[in-house]
Amino acid sequence: MKLSKIENQNIEFKQSWRDEYLKWICAFANTDGGILYIGVKDNGEVCGVEESHKLTEDIPNKIRNTMGLICDVKLQKDNDLEYFEIVVEKYPFPVSYHGKYYKRTGSTIQELTGIELDKMILYVQGRTWDSIPIPNIKIDDLESDAFKLFRKKASDSGRLDKESLEVTNETLLQNLHLFEGENLNRAAILAFHPDPEKWVTGAYVKIAYFENEADILYQDEIHGPLLLQVEKTMELIYSKYMKALISYDDIYRKETFFFPRAAFRELLLNAVIHKDYLSTTPIQIRIYKDKIRLWNDGGLPKEVPLENLFKEHISKPCNPNLANVFFKCGMIESWGRGFEKIANYCAEENAKLPEIDLSLGGITARCFASDFYLGLMNEHNLGEESKILEGEGSSKSSPKSSPKSSPKSSDKIIELVKENPHITTEQLARIIGISKRAVIKNLSKMKDKVIHEGPSNGGNWKIIDINK
Repeated sequence: MKLSKIENQNIEFKQSWRDEYLKWICAFANTDGGILYIGVKDNGEVCGVEESHKLTEDIPNKIRNTMGLICDVKLQKDNDLEYFEIVVEKYPFPVSYHGKYYKRTGSTIQELTGIELDKMILYVQGRTWDSIPIPNIKIDDLESDAFKLFRKKASDSGRLDKESLEVTNETLLQNLHLFEGENLNRAAILAFHPDPEKWVTGAYVKIAYFENEADILYQDEIHGPLLLQVEKTMELIYSKYMKALISYDDIYRKETFFFPRAAFRELLLNAVIHKDYLSTTPIQIRIYKDKIRLWNDGGLPKEVPLENLFKEHISKPCNPNLANVFFKCGMIESWGRGFEKIANYCAEENAKLPEIDLSLGGITARCFASDFYLGLMNEHNLGEESKILEGEGSSKSSPKSSPKSSPKSSDKIIELVKENPHITTEQLARIIGISKRAVIKNLSKMKDKVIHEGPSNGGNWKIIDINK
């Protein structure tokens, strides 16, 4: 006889009994339950067991004595062959075998330690990581600007009415279910505390601008309450890191970024809310001249396969208390509509859909410049090249009349510094199309117009008087 079943997450076949198979029972109890068959080959063919009468007593006793579990051990018969069917229920508390914890992963078992053990303990208890209380945090320790932002956005979105918002901060947190007994939980600390990293390592955003895959031109870190981190990150990226190209629709001036702001905001919110905060690695954003890579240490719910991400799917945040804070203030939608909105925003601006993959040990979103933006960028580069060539031609034909500082370059430096006070000399050189040495030479002759404040590796430019 051959069983009409195959090995999977909840079914395991073994030809004979060994005490080490108690690990499989432990793993079933810590995962979703399952059935362990003894006397069955890997292909499902019944081969039978010896000393079945003795095992009928031994197996339940060993399960109970080593793990404290009561399992339904059934002796089944197939003609003259006997085999066992051991039914294991999912248990509401962590189960160990000889002091070690195991979990079922596909058709294998995995010993759990460290972070994975913490996750399993929370899982079997029906708790989420962000619901765990943190003692000795007072309401006055939280960031007032985070509460102001929450109230403003909740009011603007209509998610909470005026009466619900005109309460004390403590009452507001209670209404958001951010207390566990007398203590604030982790979601409250992440959303509202000025320094959540005291308790949650890696709860920040890291941004860098890459000239290529190896060379970083400049970088920033965004710290503080997550509510404010999102706003600060968006402002920094779309003012300092991403260049808007100019085009005209009839007489109207239009600024175009290479990826829609609203769509990237949804990606960032998704990363912040679904991040695995047991990991100590921050959210990382790599920005290039025509693409962005956003990486988040997390994963997708098993109910949401990657190919269905932009289709209708269930909402199952791994940090539901934190997600509720962002939902109540109107920063996210419920019901898993974030990626639908991203698709809509991209369609509205003829932008490319971000590519999502799980290849780097987390969730990676790769956003590429639209064809329209690439066309504008080519036009811009050609325009800059022609200006440079014109400047070089005039200087060669009339060397005596050349000014101390090229008007073309100096004017462009003034314009770029006004647009981005944090711009570097490397960026100035790349955008204008001259050498870094030429940029520095121009700047040295423009000290009455432009000065640099702060450290050489960072700081910002300040325009003194562009009319001098």
